[in-house]
Amino acid sequence: MKPVFRKSRKSAGVWCLVIVLGIFTYLGLVMGPSNMLNTIMRTAHDLLLNTCFYLMAICVLMGALSQILVEFGVVSLLEKILRPLMKPLFNLPGVASLGAVMTFLSDNPSIITLARDRRFASYFRKYQLISLTNFGTAFGMGLIVIVFMVGQGFYWEPFVGLFGSIVGAVISTRLMQRAVLKEYPQFKEEWAAEMPAADDEKDDENKPSLFVRVINALLDGGKSGVDVGLAIIPGVLIISTLVMLITFGPSGSGAYTGGAYEGTALLPWIADKLDFIFDWMFGFKDPHLVAFPITALGAVGAALSIIPNFISQGWIDSNAIAVCTAIGMCWSGYFSTHTAMLDSIGYRKLTSKAIIAHTIGGLCAGMVAHFVMLFIGIF
Repeated sequence: MKPVFRKSRKSAGVWCLVIVLGIFTYLGLVMGPSNMLNTIMRTAHDLLLNTCFYLMAICVLMGALSQILVEFGVVSLLEKILRPLMKPLFNLPGVASLGAVMTFLSDNPSIITLARDRRFASYFRKYQLISLTNFGTAFGMGLIVIVFMVGQGFYWEPFVGLFGSIVGAVISTRLMQRAVLKEYPQFKEEWAAEMPAADDEKDDENKPSLFVRVINALLDGGKSGVDVGLAIIPGVLIISTLVMLITFGPSGSGAYTGGAYEGTALLPWIADKLDFIFDWMFGFKDPHLVAFPITALGAVGAALSIIPNFISQGWIDSNAIAVCTAIGMCWSGYFSTHTAMLDSIGYRKLTSKAIIAHTIGGLCAGMVAHFVMLFIGIF
């Protein structure tokens, strides 16, 4: 008798081949094989030069700023200011605010770096520590998202989106906590870790001068920004190129030329059939806009790369910027990070619950941003 896993792997291989061939066959039949390949390469090349490096520049500058804020105690100050909000809003201890600030200034994995620290984890019950995956993801790359939107000429709309993402974070975190307690009721009383023994006070006599601290913080922060910038390149080139192939249509002449940003317009066609849903939920006036939340599922950097093209086509407005900011911040590519994040703290089997909770949270974030924009429009 042959092992079952061999049959399973063969079946998966067949399905993978069918799906891949199906996608390229569809694109090739609509666009033509030569045009399809040229469009893929030229779109990826343009995204690399004009979007990825732009995003990397933002990451480097924001990384330097973030490290300055950490070095000189601004992050600690923000953590103390936000601490009283943690329990009533997120049902988390006050120290969780440090995780929100760190992920807002950098990216999702920052929360897991903190969660694996015994001193930090000792403040949490087990169900609370697990919910940090959802809590931290909702603020990932927040500063970069806001700065990017401001750089596109929208100055107050991203802050409406920030409010929406906070609401989405509350919903996602609390739903995750309920899901964990339903499966593991004992986690309500069990502590995530024991408080380690206090460390000896460090001697500050050899602390470097102010000038050296500033230079070190700027360079170290800039280096971390380069790492983040490099990390988002695969998502932008792969996910955005694929999404654009099914979002945009042929060239202005109506024919396929193999140029960058041509496609089959499949996604807008589907979205147009469900227009009443997206119009009510998010206030999207153009079906192409649905590409942003779909892309944000995998990578928020990739989703941001779509915005300049939407602006140039005249498809985006103030409401869409607020909604996209809210969804982009709240989701932050959680499809590609939740499994690894939960695995790193030993609870990978709860991934499906975390994804469901965060999907709901992100949708609510976009809806809140839309209704706030409607409220502002009334006055």
